[in-house]
Amino acid sequence: MSKMSHNYEDMLEIERPVSSRRSHLSSADRAAQFSAFAALTGFDDAVRETARLTDTRVILDENEKALLNEKLMLLQKTQSLVILTYFKPDESKAGGSYVTISDQVKKIDLQAQSIQLEGGTAILIEDVIGLDILAAKTEQNRG
Repeated sequence: MSKMSHNYEDMLEIERPVSSRRSHLSSADRAAQFSAFAALTGFDDAVRETARLTDTRVILDENEKALLNEKLMLLQKTQSLVILTYFKPDESKAGGSYVTISDQVKKIDLQAQSIQLEGGTAILIEDVIGLDILAAKTEQNRG
């Protein structure tokens, strides 16, 4: 036996000391002392949200608006398959994103200034920046 282990043999049979000033902690409370500490709860989410990029809305010039209006007038008389690119405002910060969707036009609602698509999407006309008509069905061709 080494000299060091011999020096501590007398301690093996001694009971653990119990404090008279502090109560005994449960295992869960002892574990909590050593768990990770998150002083800035939500900070990571806030940094991610701030870092998330949004686009700014593009303002169409007069020529682009005129071309878009011509296409919208044509769509009023047809039920067409279109590709629409429109601005979708972000719900939680300034800016938004541009979305391109392909769908059949259900109707143009001039009262609400929106384009209703067969898939259920309603897009405000003021948000549209691109419109391509892929296949047009006129009133005469529908029958």
